[in-house]
Amino acid sequence: MTLSTSSLQLPPLALYIHVPWCVRKCPYCDFNSHQAPASLPEQDYVQALLDDLRGDAHWVQGRKIESIFIGGGTPSMLSVQAYEDLFSGLKQQLDFAADIEITLEANPGTFEAEKFAGYRKLGINRLSIGIQSFQDPQLKKLGRIHSAQQATAAVQMAIDAGFDNFNLDLMHGLPGQDLALALSDLRQAIALKPSHISWYQLTIEPNTEYFKYPPKLPQDETLWDIQEAGQALLAEHGFQQYEISAYAQEQRQARHNINYWQFGDYLGIGAGAHGKITLPNDNKIVRSNKTRLPKDYLNRAKIHSVNVSDIEMTDRDLEFFMNALRLYQGTPFHVFAERTGLSTAHCREKMANAIEAGLLEDGQEIKTTAKGRLFLNELLEKFL
Repeated sequence: MTLSTSSLQLPPLALYIHVPWCVRKCPYCDFNSHQAPASLPEQDYVQALLDDLRGDAHWVQGRKIESIFIGGGTPSMLSVQAYEDLFSGLKQQLDFAADIEITLEANPGTFEAEKFAGYRKLGINRLSIGIQSFQDPQLKKLGRIHSAQQATAAVQMAIDAGFDNFNLDLMHGLPGQDLALALSDLRQAIALKPSHISWYQLTIEPNTEYFKYPPKLPQDETLWDIQEAGQALLAEHGFQQYEISAYAQEQRQARHNINYWQFGDYLGIGAGAHGKITLPNDNKIVRSNKTRLPKDYLNRAKIHSVNVSDIEMTDRDLEFFMNALRLYQGTPFHVFAERTGLSTAHCREKMANAIEAGLLEDGQEIKTTAKGRLFLNELLEKFL
């Protein structure tokens, strides 16, 4: 079948920065994180990040950086001075948008939370704080190093430091958790008045301690009750669900993540970081991934980019839908055409079976129905 094509357009550009160290690895975590050495090689890592970015500079193509997300690992392990040096170097290579969103992931240990004021002065204007639960027994099971009291104190420190835009990460479906405990966690999070809550179900991932030694998780009926009641509670307090596990107050959606879900571009620097870049002149979309282990990433004799690969024309529609269908707000057809190089007619053709099955709306944008949100995997199978 001949694909009906359009012209690739340059989408917005974001930057992802990965900090790979944690105090210790949590048993559920499958991210690229490693136990930190006694002394972090901050200066060397910042220099490696800036060298890495320099190698990707040709992918900027004249664009401003619309958002930055510093993830991990535990980025709040790095000192204020390390971030001052990093941002000084970033601004020499990149042009920041005037209203840029800069998010840093942080863990609630007091020794880290005290850095919040310094981060805010540097221009970091959004925090994502990894709470996971407000129940001390659950935090212990999850391998977290903080207590519920420290979590609450960290949020207050963030507010005192001037952060009025922050996300709280919270899990549900935890070992031994019932509806009452799950809603108690949510109520405590809401009471702290975040602008955004990431509320997601614990899943057991390969290559984790939980995969080797699975904990006993709640039954499906309990998980369903938690999901329904939790969504209603969040909506009652003004948190609009705009993605599978993301809830925000009005105008406080995570712009960086929306760029991912709308198939925008992003540079990825740091150990194990991934990037996705559009090259209109070559009619190409490429993905990159960087050296995974910190010791290798810090070795200047090794190349940061382990792999750069094309997203083939025949795979672009599926790649787009895998991201865009997570969004509840819908995505205009022209965005599909501009960011895949495929026509809106091709998009509508691929959507036809899903619309007939009641999984997608039949309208002027790409948008899941309530049924489609419940059966997202079944929906994605329509595009294989």
